[in-house]
Amino acid sequence: MSEKTTVGEVVAAFLERCGADAAFGVISIHNMPILDAIGRRGNMRFVMARGEAGATNMADGYARVGNRLGVSITSTGTAAGNAAGAMVEALTAGSPVLHITGQIEVPYLDRQRAYIHEAHKQPDMLAAVSKAAYRVWSAETALPTLKEAVRTALTAPRGPVSVEIPIDVQAAVIDWPTDLSPLPVPVSAPSEEALDVLADRLAAARRPLLWLGGGARAAAECVARLADMGFGVVTSVQGRGVLPEDHPRSLGAFTAADAVESLYPTCDAMLVAGSRLRSNETLKYKLKLPQPLYQVDADPLAENRSYPVDYFITGDCTLVLEGLADRLDGRLAIDSGFDADLAAARLGAERSVRQGLGPYETLVDALQDVLGRDFNWVRDITLSNSIWGNRLLKVFSAYDGVHALGGGIGQGLQMGIGASIARPDRPTVALVGDGGLFVNIGELATAVQENAPLVLIVMNDARYGVIRNIQEVHYGGRNYFTELHTPDFGDLARTMGMRFVRIDDMSEATSRIGEAFDGVAPVMVEVDMRRVGSFATTFAGPPVRGTPEAA
Repeated sequence: MSEKTTVGEVVAAFLERCGADAAFGVISIHNMPILDAIGRRGNMRFVMARGEAGATNMADGYARVGNRLGVSITSTGTAAGNAAGAMVEALTAGSPVLHITGQIEVPYLDRQRAYIHEAHKQPDMLAAVSKAAYRVWSAETALPTLKEAVRTALTAPRGPVSVEIPIDVQAAVIDWPTDLSPLPVPVSAPSEEALDVLADRLAAARRPLLWLGGGARAAAECVARLADMGFGVVTSVQGRGVLPEDHPRSLGAFTAADAVESLYPTCDAMLVAGSRLRSNETLKYKLKLPQPLYQVDADPLAENRSYPVDYFITGDCTLVLEGLADRLDGRLAIDSGFDADLAAARLGAERSVRQGLGPYETLVDALQDVLGRDFNWVRDITLSNSIWGNRLLKVFSAYDGVHALGGGIGQGLQMGIGASIARPDRPTVALVGDGGLFVNIGELATAVQENAPLVLIVMNDARYGVIRNIQEVHYGGRNYFTELHTPDFGDLARTMGMRFVRIDDMSEATSRIGEAFDGVAPVMVEVDMRRVGSFATTFAGPPVRGTPEAA
C-alpha cells in the first residue's frame, strides 16, 4: 500500500472498518473521490439509488434491520436537500445513519456567489434534520470528524449524523492514517443504588407490566427473563419483537386497544424502557397507564417528558433490565390470575382488529403462514398498515420490523430495499399503498438492479385511502384531491423486470402469496382493493377513544 492516498480513500477505508458492508447513494461530481475509492477497493457494496431520498431511506432500513451503521452518500446542495425528509424519518426512529454529503471547494464556501451546487446555509439545514452535523474544513481533520460522527450516530439515543466534505478536501492527498479504528461507543451505566431502589419497588408488584420501545431492542435476553418471572410485556411499534409476539405474556403493540386499556387499571406497576411514548400509541398522551409508573432511558431529558413518572433511571436499557432481572430473581409473587388476564386482553385486542378486516383477514393469515418466524416486515404509512400491519401480523425478534415512524408516506419501498440488503438470508416484505409507492417509484429500478430479495405488496385502492376516510368522517364527505391515476401494475412490473402477482379475489390469496414467495425476487404483489372490497372498519386517522389505533 502506498504511503500516500486521498481523503476519499481514507473515507472508504474507514467505513469498511466500521462494519458497513454497503452504502447507498447517487454518484455526483461532488462525491466522486469517495465513490471512486469504494469502487477501486471493492470491499463495499454501493447501491445505486435513483434519488437521494431513496438512498437515505435505504440506509435507514439497512441500519434498523442489520443493527449497524447505515451509510448514505449524496452530493451537495439540492441533492443534500433531497435527503432531508429521509433524515427526519431516521431521526424520529433513532436510526444510526451516517449521511456523507459533498460540498463545493473550500475557497468558495459561504461567499453568496451562487456557485453551482452550493446551498445557502446547508450546515444549518443538515443540523435541523440530524442528531449532529459536521463540516470538514481540511484534509487533516476529515478522519477525526468522521470518527466522531460515527460515534455520535451509534451512541444511545442513536440517530442520523451528517458530515459535509468539500470536493477539494475529498481529492486532497495525505499520508495514510496510522489508526483507522472507530472510536469506542460509550454506554451509559445505571447506578447500583438506583437499581436497588427500583428493584425493591418492583418486587412488591403482583401484576407488573413492561412497556418496551426501540431503545430496548438490544435487551431481548433480559426481557425474556423478566417475562418468565411474570411480567406482562406491551411494546411500541418500534419495540415490536423484543419479546416474541407469540409469547404468552406478550400484549404485542396493542398499547391503546380497548381490551388492553381495560387491563391497565388492574396492574400495580409499569416500567417504560427506551420509549418516548408516542402520541399515536398513547391517545395523545391521555392513555391512563398503570401506577406507579417507572421509566428507564439513556436520555436523561426523557424524564417526565411525556408522562410524569414515580422513579427514573438514566442508563442503557439492556444494563438496567439486566440489573433488575438479577435483583428480582425469586422475589416476585405474581397474582395467579394475571396470566389469564394478559391472554384475554391480547385475544380481545386481536379480535377487535380482525372484526374490522372484512375480506382481508384471509390475506393476513396467508402472509403469517407463508412467512413463518424468520422475515423482515417493512411498512409504509398506508390504510392496511394502520388497520392491521402495525400490530396483527406477528413478529418474533427485535430487529424484524421497520415502519415509517415519522408519518411520511412513500418510504416503505426504499426501506424495504435497505432491509433486504442488510439481511439477504431471509425474505423481506414491504407493505405499501399505491399512492405512497409513486412518491419514489424510480426505486423499483434499484430493487431490480440490485436483485433485492424483496416482496413488495402494493395495496391498490387508486386513492389516498386514509385521507379519504378522514374527509368522510371529519369534512362532511367532501372528497377533494384524493383520487389517483394508477397504471396497470402488471405492465409496470414487467417493464421494470420484476415478477408480478395480482390478487383480486381473496379466495385465491393463499395460493397467490405462496406463488409470490416461490421464485426469484424482487416480486410485486398487487392487491386490487377495488375488486376485493372495503375493510369492515373505517380508519380515519390518529386515534381518539372509541376509534381504531393509528400508525
